[in-house]
Amino acid sequence: MNPLLKLALELGPLLVFFFVNARGEWLAERVPALTALGGPIFMATGLFMAATVIALAVSWGLTRTLPIMPLVSGVVVLIFGALTLYLHNETFIKMKPTIVNSLFGVVLLGGLALGKSLLGYVFDSAFKLDAEGWRKLTLRWGLFFLFLAVVNEVVWRLFSTDAWVAFKVWGIMPITILFTMSQMPLIMRHSLEGRANSE
Repeated sequence: MNPLLKLALELGPLLVFFFVNARGEWLAERVPALTALGGPIFMATGLFMAATVIALAVSWGLTRTLPIMPLVSGVVVLIFGALTLYLHNETFIKMKPTIVNSLFGVVLLGGLALGKSLLGYVFDSAFKLDAEGWRKLTLRWGLFFLFLAVVNEVVWRLFSTDAWVAFKVWGIMPITILFTMSQMPLIMRHSLEGRANSE
């Protein structure tokens, strides 16, 4: 899949969530039916769920596969989004990133404890690393996911809903990109393709 399209499919639902939460009243004036969901955060949650389903459907339509991380995240979005709307309690959608990141972190670190570098199964088609490289990368990503879970808990519990939404969109993504880029030296150091080329 084109990298820009892949990025759009991953970021699109988040941007919808941010826009609707920020401009909920403006949107409600133009689409009054949305007010049935409640205030801006509930409208944002409903449209976030719809955008997530559309993004997964487009991804499936183009590649006939669904990457495991967006799929798991999408399922949790639908479950916690539905709870948010049904119980009219925004706590559930705020806890979604905590649940998803904790799940990924525990699975990666748990697999590592059992001698399995699970990240290698997910990204083996993207690049080839030796066993030590996959082990180190899996450990780092497992700890990073747990870090994101803790950060989400701190932000949604201590700050306003608007601040949490803004941080979810404009804070988490740059942090994740920076972390990903910081792993490139490790990837290059343990790359099997790089060794093959040097030989």
